[in-house]
Amino acid sequence: MTLRKHILQNNTCNVVLSPVSVQLVLGLVAAGSESETLKQLLSFLKAESTDELNSLASHLVNHVFTGGSPSGGPILSLANGVWIDKSLSFKPFFSKIVDDVYKAAYDVLDFKNKANEAADKVNAWIKKETNGLFKDIVPRDQFDDETTKIVFANAIYFKGLWANKFDMLNTRKYDFHLLDDSSVHVPFMTSTITHYCISAFDGFKVLQLPYKHETDMRDISMYFFLPDAKDGLSTLVDKLASESGFLERHIPSVMERVGELRIPKFKMSFGFEASKALKELGVCAQCTVHFRKT
Repeated sequence: MTLRKHILQNNTCNVVLSPVSVQLVLGLVAAGSESETLKQLLSFLKAESTDELNSLASHLVNHVFTGGSPSGGPILSLANGVWIDKSLSFKPFFSKIVDDVYKAAYDVLDFKNKANEAADKVNAWIKKETNGLFKDIVPRDQFDDETTKIVFANAIYFKGLWANKFDMLNTRKYDFHLLDDSSVHVPFMTSTITHYCISAFDGFKVLQLPYKHETDMRDISMYFFLPDAKDGLSTLVDKLASESGFLERHIPSVMERVGELRIPKFKMSFGFEASKALKELGVCAQCTVHFRKT
């Protein structure tokens, strides 16, 4: 959330960021690091040791991202990947962590002499793990620089249906307010259901929209944190980033009667070069990290 706040300060566009992806990729980097690089990564990730990071990664891989039923429940899957240049080799302890803890795919490629082939293999893996949503994420010229020796990748795939579907006939256009103080006229999904799990707090509201699931599966929901003020997003993000346990303390649990509920239909895509942001936040290790989310 600290990284999310930092990125938002320098953007007026939509920002899509997965904290879990950042956690797992940097956790993998930390597992193979030492000295000052490891110290900086542990400080940024607020962890005491790589054992702590590996324990969290194991929990996420084995218990949180446990698939789902294509027929009756949300599909939630996770994949990690590591590729190294043929001039290097995996140390046994690192191979064990990659295999046993992160359940990651890994391979040895020729980055220097077969850069296009290496990029194609990484992109093919990403495409497969995201059911075709991501294509050609890694540029072919990414490996032209002789300093590129290792590539880490994380892919999260989610697909779900609302527990209470929105009727397409009730879709209407309304103004949606942007961060640059302008607005756009866009379609809003409109619900006629009168009761939702929603709570109002000082300066913002939180809405829970559950996804359809089978009786033997865990509940998965989307939560909307909506500031009362049109320009209140940055203030809300400050609270999210600075107050420990903020999300957990503001999850609604009681069904309340609401008036008309409108949610904009949205499709968001965002990419950024994380190295600069991480350096500004105290991670100065010599590595380049790219993140793209859709």
